[in-house]
Amino acid sequence: MGSVLWVFCVIGSARAPDVHAEPEARELRLGHFPNLTHAQPVYARAGGQFEKKIGVPIRWISFNAGPTAIEAIFGDALDASFVGPSPALNGFIKSKGRKFVIIAGTASGGTGLVVRKAAGIRSVGDFNGRIIATPQLGNTQDVAARLWFGEQGYKLREKGGTLTLLPLSNPDQLTLFQKGEIQGAWTVEPWLSRLELEGGGELFIDENTLWPGGRHVTTQLIMNRKFLTTNPTLVSNLLTALVEVTQEINADKAAAAVILNAELKKETGKPLSEAVLKRAMDRIEFTWDPLSASLRQSAVTAHRLGLLRSSPDLTGIYSLGLLNEVLRGKHLPPVAD
Repeated sequence: MGSVLWVFCVIGSARAPDVHAEPEARELRLGHFPNLTHAQPVYARAGGQFEKKIGVPIRWISFNAGPTAIEAIFGDALDASFVGPSPALNGFIKSKGRKFVIIAGTASGGTGLVVRKAAGIRSVGDFNGRIIATPQLGNTQDVAARLWFGEQGYKLREKGGTLTLLPLSNPDQLTLFQKGEIQGAWTVEPWLSRLELEGGGELFIDENTLWPGGRHVTTQLIMNRKFLTTNPTLVSNLLTALVEVTQEINADKAAAAVILNAELKKETGKPLSEAVLKRAMDRIEFTWDPLSASLRQSAVTAHRLGLLRSSPDLTGIYSLGLLNEVLRGKHLPPVAD
């Protein structure tokens, strides 16, 4: 998912804001996706932790995939959003770095490729003529699939090849997977586990295995630049709440899973099974670290495979000063950009 010279781009090196100042915003318009790699906002939406900490109402806006959230940021319909790395990269480059910055991480892992057991896919060479779904064209999992299949030598059908990548919402993926109309899906939890346990699938690739150290950014928090510079106290309080919610989830994942499942039922109309919930939670690392090295590697690889036309300049994509101020106040190690 340009180099910018605006003053707030260097907020990490500026003095910390006055934490007693009143926020100027009357609400925060905050985007997220109703899935487990967005566990912190889902958990906080259920318990109100973000609102309590920032002191203004939150207008929650739900998305199926990252490109739609980025367009909402561009259209000034959002102040901030939890989003995957590929849309963040594309949006940053498209806006020449002027529209938003990444202010924290949220999750690592919980993504990969599931194939139908009955499809006969046993090796890397078995994808000719297959249809593999991704959540949305240009979203993080769509780009990951394009990168991986490209590295294996596959060409897409629209470019004269034999493999089809089909953008489908996650619920539609499960339906067509069960019907046998697609042979696999590169997606995100809890849909990986649902495709396995409800769709007769098996995990072909855990995306963590493709990354050094087994860690890569799955979800991060982006913030409109103007909102950040005019509401530093509110943003600092939001980051404090993010760290605290992450700690709560990690302290007791089983208890957090109950809260998350109840909220997901509210947002999607259906709870997850206990088996799906446990498997999905075990695959995700919840963290405030943006894991910046993995984002930069994604950009390099995307350029090498032609998904980015020019070598990306990511100068200023991170603004982690407020997060590190929060972490210092909690005697936690800082994160790097």
